[in-house]
Amino acid sequence: MPFANFKIPAQTLTEQQKEQIITRTTELYVEIYGERARATTMVLVEEVADGGWGIGGDVLTLARLQQPTGD
Repeated sequence: MPFANFKIPAQTLTEQQKEQIITRTTELYVEIYGERARATTMVLVEEVADGGWGIGGDVLTLARLQQPTGD
């Protein structure tokens, strides 16, 4: 069974955007494995609470993610 797990900052995507992630991910698996994969493809979109994750030892918050990168 194909499985994809997306972890996103809480309350940053609409229900429609989460539906798009699920639909497009399923379609990608179908393109790769064929139509037989559709019925068994599981896509999980998990919302992570603000400050509940980090990268490189730094805690990430929504405010920090929205800051300009300085490029």
